Amino acid sequence: VERAIADLRERGDIFEKDGATWFESTKHGDDKDRVIIKSDGNYAYFAADIAYYRNKRHREQNPADVAIYMLGADHHGYIGRMMAMCAAFGDKPGENMQILIGQMVNVMKDGKPVRMSKRAGNVITIDDLVDAIGVDASRYSLARTDYNTSVDIDLDLLASHSNDNPVYYVQYAHARSCNVARNAADAGISADGADLSLLNTEADGEVLAALAQWPAALAQAGDLRAPHRVAHYLEDLAASYHKWYNLERVVPMELSDPENRLPEAEREAQRIAKCPEPARAAARLKLNEAVRTVIASGLDLLGVSAPDKM
Repeated sequence: VERAIADLRERGDIFEKDGATWFESTKHGDDKDRVIIKSDGNYAYFAADIAYYRNKRHREQNPADVAIYMLGADHHGYIGRMMAMCAAFGDKPGENMQILIGQMVNVMKDGKPVRMSKRAGNVITIDDLVDAIGVDASRYSLARTDYNTSVDIDLDLLASHSNDNPVYYVQYAHARSCNVARNAADAGISADGADLSLLNTEADGEVLAALAQWPAALAQAGDLRAPHRVAHYLEDLAASYHKWYNLERVVPMELSDPENRLPEAEREAQRIAKCPEPARAAARLKLNEAVRTVIASGLDLLGVSAPDKM
């Protein structure tokens, strides 16, 4: 803190008035100057903010190019002084310092708001949430909602093992892909040298289309500071994969029309779906591997585990 204040003093942005030490933030666009050391000698909260930012951006080892702050909706009025402090250190507000405003989080149970903290009265801590639904569901539920909107966390839903639970739905897709890989290995099926032109069914195409969107979805999530885009992408990919899994096989299975009673076209479609030839099975296994890789990568970015069995 002392070094940060000394730095600003050298830059001509510190003055004394009424027994207190002030940051002349109006020079840099703030609506009024800010006390950083009160007349009783104690530091104001803003002094720590100054030191924190200076350390992030201007420390000798591993300084950050960008300092990204997530503030609550009730701290919107703090932006002016923060950006002024950024400018005072010779940085570019909005570039070297970026401030995101997050909305309130509502925790629901049985359709009603709950107060479940034993530690902090009517405040719910992250530890309370983890105790109730686990680390993965806690992280995913917060990450999948745009920070510009209020977050509603349904404890009943996020503790359930159903397709309505988004984190379970995505993790289950990964576990399924791992199970397909295990079954393929047991059947002696390998994806080496797979002919991907054989991925020509409608369900194949939907999964391929979803996979193709991953680089752009990831780039947008980073550029827009929008991690919820990763979560929503994973849910869309999982939906395409679950549909594909229910329609088509990698490991051939016995067909249900042994006496060839079905029309030839329908019988051939069933054969392609449920009893693929080795080359098509290899191509599908390759597609399965791609889904598994992308889901695991996306969950890892969100700090959520990708189980291989559920």
